[in-house]
Amino acid sequence: MRRVVLCGPVLALALTCGCAAGGGDEGRAPGAPTGVTAEAGSATSVHVMWNAVRGDPPVAAYEVHRGGTKVAEVPGSARMLDVVRLSPGTAYVFTVRARDTDGRLGPESRQVRATTPAAVAADRSAPTRPGGLTGRAAGSRAVQLSWSASTDDRKVVSYDVYQGGTKVHSVGGGQTATVVTGLRPGTRYSFTVRARDAADNLSPAGPPLRLTTAPGTDGNTDTAPSGFRATARLDADGAYYLDLSWVAPRVDGVVTEYQIQLDGQPATSLVWGGDPPRGRATYSFYAGREKGVEHRVRLRARLPDGTWGAFSALRTVTTGAGG
Repeated sequence: MRRVVLCGPVLALALTCGCAAGGGDEGRAPGAPTGVTAEAGSATSVHVMWNAVRGDPPVAAYEVHRGGTKVAEVPGSARMLDVVRLSPGTAYVFTVRARDTDGRLGPESRQVRATTPAAVAADRSAPTRPGGLTGRAAGSRAVQLSWSASTDDRKVVSYDVYQGGTKVHSVGGGQTATVVTGLRPGTRYSFTVRARDAADNLSPAGPPLRLTTAPGTDGNTDTAPSGFRATARLDADGAYYLDLSWVAPRVDGVVTEYQIQLDGQPATSLVWGGDPPRGRATYSFYAGREKGVEHRVRLRARLPDGTWGAFSALRTVTTGAGG
């Protein structure tokens, strides 16, 4: 199912897409996730992180296992998980596996270990907010952050790093610096840090730090839909429609939303509620009944991290001119 939200004078539509994931035998299973780490977040939680696995077809989900038991499954756009409801003062072993959009499950990652701290009784006092958050862009796809330590009446167990309102990273309570990776070139980000104690009390966040990654040699065009085509078509109802087709950008995770821009203004938001199409996607929308009208059209994808990617190539089409 895909949902279409239209802006301006165009009507809202709901369209069904028969694009379910297949179970073909082509391709190969995704590889094992690398860079897997596990860090206690509190007496009852562990923060597990890993690097994205690239594949064709792309990764649809990651499975996180504790020992031999699957404890959670997250979308392919995720690279971290807080495993909760654990026992205090206990050692745990974690692995991660990737599954692609054809349902193939890759091998387990290497095992990582983490031990939750001992429980603390009747602790309702949150740590103080971390101060002095500073940082810099480390090239086009990472930033380096540092902050001053929080204090707590017991002990700070971990620090959570947020990108906007989303938690993207976590480090141990004895660490006051980190590198956040997996970012995009030439993009402005906002970061905050919060401290957590063993009882899961979370400090307030300090003022946000805004950083912009370096442009990169690709000009960020790797986030644009490729192979974009646009033609004008006269339908049996006497109206003209624009027929669009494109290939999703190759990014970490699955793209489910696009914004279509018509004549320099946002015209349509296209959202797939189910499995988005693999390979070339297509979409048609109403362009009026007048012949000889020239339109300029392009589109961009909302990436798995919630930001917009680069626009596709701009195409110009004229109603009644055949393509």
